Formats: sequence, structure tokens, C-alpha cells
Amino acid sequence: MRFSSLLLFSAIVVCALSALVNSEVEGIPEDKLLVVTVATKETDGYRRFLRTAKHFNYTVKVLGQDQKWKGGDYMSAPGGGQKVRLLKEGLKEMKDDGQIILFIDSYDVVFASGPKELLKKFQQTKHRVVFSSETLIWPDRHLEDKYPHVREGNRFLGSGGFIGYLPNIKELVANWTGDDGDSDQLFFTKVYTDQSKRKSINITLDNKCRLFQNLHGALDDVVLKFEDSQVRLRNVLYDTLPVIVHGNGPTKLQINYLGNYIPNTWTFESGCTVCHEDLRSLTALQENEYPLVVIGIFIQQPTPFVTVFFERLLKLQHPKNKIKLFIFNKEAHHQRQVRSFLKDYGSLYENVTVIEPEEEMDGAASRNLGLDLCRRDQDCDYFFSLDIEVVLKNKDTLKILIEQNLPIVAPMITRAGRLWSNFWGALSGDGYYARSEDYVDIVQGRRVGVWNVPYVSNVYLVKGSLLRRELKDYELFSSSDPDMAFCHNIRNKGIFMYVTNMHTFGRILSTENYQTGHLHNDLWQIFENPVDWEERYIHENYTRIMKDKLIENPCPDVYWFPVFSTVACNHMIEEMEHYGKWSGGGNVDNRITGGYENVPTIDIHMIQINFEKEWQKFLVEYVVPITEKMFPGYYTKAHFELAFVVRYKPDEQPSLRPHHDASTFTVNIALNQVDLDYQGGGCRFLRYDCSIQAPRKGWALLHPGRLTHYHEGLPTTAGVRYIAVSFVDP
Repeated sequence: MRFSSLLLFSAIVVCALSALVNSEVEGIPEDKLLVVTVATKETDGYRRFLRTAKHFNYTVKVLGQDQKWKGGDYMSAPGGGQKVRLLKEGLKEMKDDGQIILFIDSYDVVFASGPKELLKKFQQTKHRVVFSSETLIWPDRHLEDKYPHVREGNRFLGSGGFIGYLPNIKELVANWTGDDGDSDQLFFTKVYTDQSKRKSINITLDNKCRLFQNLHGALDDVVLKFEDSQVRLRNVLYDTLPVIVHGNGPTKLQINYLGNYIPNTWTFESGCTVCHEDLRSLTALQENEYPLVVIGIFIQQPTPFVTVFFERLLKLQHPKNKIKLFIFNKEAHHQRQVRSFLKDYGSLYENVTVIEPEEEMDGAASRNLGLDLCRRDQDCDYFFSLDIEVVLKNKDTLKILIEQNLPIVAPMITRAGRLWSNFWGALSGDGYYARSEDYVDIVQGRRVGVWNVPYVSNVYLVKGSLLRRELKDYELFSSSDPDMAFCHNIRNKGIFMYVTNMHTFGRILSTENYQTGHLHNDLWQIFENPVDWEERYIHENYTRIMKDKLIENPCPDVYWFPVFSTVACNHMIEEMEHYGKWSGGGNVDNRITGGYENVPTIDIHMIQINFEKEWQKFLVEYVVPITEKMFPGYYTKAHFELAFVVRYKPDEQPSLRPHHDASTFTVNIALNQVDLDYQGGGCRFLRYDCSIQAPRKGWALLHPGRLTHYHEGLPTTAGVRYIAVSFVDP
């Protein structure tokens, strides 16, 4: 009998252990989990939270929608009591004692994994309620001694996230009688540090961040983990992968950065996985259905290539009757270009508002005014801010930005050859630029997507509804640093700013060392803005010279190729005529070494207009490669003593007698067009009895200067002929 009783007892113990093991193996059903959060308004952070919850199929219940928030701002003082009140009220209607409640913040939280992992890790704690943990105690340091000591891990409670069984959560908040502005963290801390309550409710902390990762005080402990097409946050201190990431306290920018990757927002294998979600397509719209855009153009300093800016503005793909222009011009130097553009094309636009230099408005005030024009216009769908130094190469830029359907979005632009761009990936402690880990990869296009960033400038699109709602009574810009003030105010409103590098949009000009003392100041930009200089002044077919065999060989060792654009030719002529000090064509010439010219011409030297350094740069970049290709084995640095523009006129100096040039080789560029600007002209090489009598505008003749290529300038019989001549390696 005693033996039977022993067997029966053993069997009961085995069954109990088996049931316990099976319970842990089976785990908590995912449908028992309910995510509860408080969100009184839909912010960008809230929408991000919901997107990550949807990604992992969490069931979410939102409390407090459309209610006024009275719980404080957390940054200046403790608060959050309203969340506890709403939770306590919301729990009353819940009756299933097996329900698991995950209560978390939403504006600054992202999920990194799904319910299955969360519930498994919760179950492994063997407690009924688990709070997130922190390294820092808040809001009352005097309670530190009341916290139980831990052998390893974070010691202090964080109220931004906790999980537990419904009855225990109800017990946790049962004694809340505080005001909405009281501290939720202080309330939960007092419950946790009360040993009897801690034991009764069965509370513990997630000390090693297996479930929750609070970022405040732990930024040095976490890194992004890219593996198998997944992105997680890894706590390197405890070697854990938290399920929930919370940008608590002053770590909002860091959670925004992490949200660019977690959960699988961007991976090395798939790139951006969400960039094509929630788009606003314009493809099927009729012209009259397009959104109305106010384009604000801001000219705040002397800037090169302003004429080109307006040419590109005209090409922007958006119906002009759906565009209103607001032009702020602080620079009298640019009034001619602005007025010329408006005279020719202003009538194409729905409306034009211009602030000129005489009105003495500062930059910050002008930007506030521009935004307000859109804000007060109920038909204004977007404000497109565009600084004059922006080179907007992509004519579809506006369409691309509108289709992104984001509150504020900038097209990424860079400065040629540099890591400078119009966004910052991070901020320093004092709110200035800091380089994020991914900044270089984004700028150089190794990571492509749409990125949540803390700062944009120079060119960006703002939703009109945003200005009339969240930003309706806001002076966004201030005079101290308008762009920084703008971004600071946007961040403080919890509004996300984005930059996209999914397309190539353009670049930004350097305005440093821009001279304004010439007629065509852009000619001097070959050093500061070489890419733009080339696009403006180098022949469109120059890059095809070798590939398409465009170099012609009209006479022995004479090569003919396109080098200057029509604009370059025109500007060079106009610049020389504007300077106006043409030589007299006599043999005595104090401009040259020795003061005597054997074969004089009517000319102006490049050095006279302070263009000699720019001219040599041009020769090195665009003539030397052709020279070395056509004359193999000869290498040059394009040194010259004489480079000048010659003017031929029938009644002044129509031709030039036979001569050798004082050069190893000579470059002769035709600056205007035969039969259109003049008659006659050309060049004859006597040794070969070979003439080029119809020189093409912008094309260069390249030929040896000494010994073999004795030549003459053929008579100009009508009009005026201009050529740019360089004696290289004298």
C-alpha cells in the first residue's frame, strides 16, 4: 500500500513537471497579446510606430485619440500621468485574465521583431510583469537606495514600455489617483521599489535589454546588426537583440536614424523596402488636376550661373499655371537676370511675387514670408524652397518629391568632388553638424533610399497642409541662422524631414571667390565650379571627340575639333568688347617681353582682363589631351606667354601676313560664324598650300607653330571676325 502511494505521488510529480515543460514549449499564443499605446494625435513618429507594428502583425489598441494632451513634454519636467489614467480606464473593459498587455510609447518607438519572440522572452523571465530598464534614474534620484541591487544589467525602471498579464497590469495601475501632468515614471518607480507591491504584482526589470532597449544613456552600447536580409539593434554590452527600441528622453534623433533601418526598412540585400509605399501618383492627372505649388526662389549672395538657373527652372516638369513664383532677390547684381526672366516668361506662371534689394528685407523674413504665401492660400498644396545656388539638373525633381507624399522632403544635392551635401545625418551636442555612420555611403550613392534626417537646406518641399495645421502660427526662420532655426523648429514639432537620393537631382554651386567686376563673371568659374563651367562653356560634342572620331585633319599636322560652346564664344567676344582696349596693331607693344611684335594684330591679351590663369586651366583640361593624342610622345603643361583675342575688320585689319608663331604649337579658336557674322577669313598654310576657309564657330585649329607651319590669315571682306589664339610652349 505504501509502495502504491509512492508510485502515485511520483506520477503526480512527473505529470506536473510535464505540464510545466509543455506549457513553456508551447508558449503563449500570439493572439493573447495586445499592444496598448497612447496617442492623442497622429504624428510622423506615431505613423512609423504603426508601420513597424503592421510589419510584424501586432494587434494595437490606441488610447486617447483626438484628446488634448495634458501630460507635459517630458524634456523640461516629469509628466505622463495622462497615460496611466487612460490605461487604467482602458483596462476596465478587458476581462480575459490570460490576456498579455504590452504598454509602450508610440511616438518614439519601433518594433525590431515580432510577437513570437517578444512573448517567448517575456515567458522566460518567469514574472507576471516586466518593465524596461535604464542606466539612469529618473525623475527622483533620492529613490536610488530603494532599488534592489542587480548582479549584472541595468538597475533602474523605465516607464516607456512594460508587458504583463492583464490582472497584474490592472493591479499595477489600480492605485493611480494622480493628475495628468504627474510623472508616470515616478508612480511606477514607487510601485516597483515597494518590496511588498513588487512581490504581489510579481514585477521584474528587463535588466539586459532582451525585450526593451531604452536609448537614453545607452547610445554607446548599441549598434545596428545587418544579417540575412534583416536589421536588428544589438546591445553589445549584454549581447542581446531587443524586440522594442525606444528613443526616450533626448534620443529622438537617434531613434529616427535607427528607424531608417529597423525593421528591414533598408537592407544591403534589398535596399529601401518602404520607399514605394504611400506614394501620391501624378501620372494619371490632367494638367488642371495637378497640385498648386508656390516656388520660393532665394537670392542672398552673388552667385554664378544665375541665367542657367532660370533656364532650368523653365524646364521643370510641372504645369506653369499650377505654379506661383515668390522671388526674393537681395543682390542688385542679379536684378538684370531676374527682370529679364520675368519679362520673357513671367506671364506663363499663375502668379509672381518679387522682393527686390531696395526693400531691404533680410533672408529669414523673406523665407517666413514665402511660407506664409502658401499657408494663407487654401489652394496651395506645396511650398518648394529653392536657393539660387542649387543646380537642379533633374527636370522631374518636383514631380518626384510630390509623389513621395512626405511632410518635408529634400532632393539630395552635393558639391562636385566633395562630401558636402544639403542634409546632415546627425547633430552634435550643441545642435551643429555631426557625421552619421551612413552619411558618406548615402552621399556617394552606396546606400540609396529615403532617409529621415535632422537637417535639410537649400532645396526642399513642404506640404501646404502642414503649414496650415502644425505650423500655422510659427515663425520658422530667424536671422541668426535661418536654416538651423527652421530645422530646429520642425524637429521640436515632432515633424520628420527626409532626404531622397533615389534619383540624381543635381548639385550646389560654390559661391566662394565669385567676382562681380566683369561683364560675364561666369567665365571665371573654371576653378570654383568646374562642372558647371564645362556644361556652360565647352562644346556639347567635346566628350565625343575620340569615341566618334570628330577630330578632322584638313591639312598636314593640322587638327580641327569642337571645343567652345556658342555661349562661350559669345561671352568671350562680349567680354573683350566690354573691356574695349584693343591694341593699335603696331610693332611696338609694351604688353610683351621686349616690347616689339614682329607680326602685330588688333587684339586684347587674356592677361589684360585677368583671365590668364583661367585660360591656362582651360588649355590644360581641354586642349592638352587632344595635343598629346595627336602628337604622341609630346607632353606639355600648356605654358604660354601670349594668349589673346584677335579682331579682324575690313577697315581695320582684314588679314595677317605670312609668319611663323612663337610657339611649339598654336591653338586658334573661331569665336563667330563665317557667312553669318563676317565674310572671308580663314587660315592658309603656305608650305602645304592648304587653307581652312570656313572655320566653324567654337572649333579649334591645333597646329605646330615653328618651322613647318608657315601660315597667313586670309582677308575678312565684310563684318567682324574674332579668334582666340594661344602660343603654347614658346
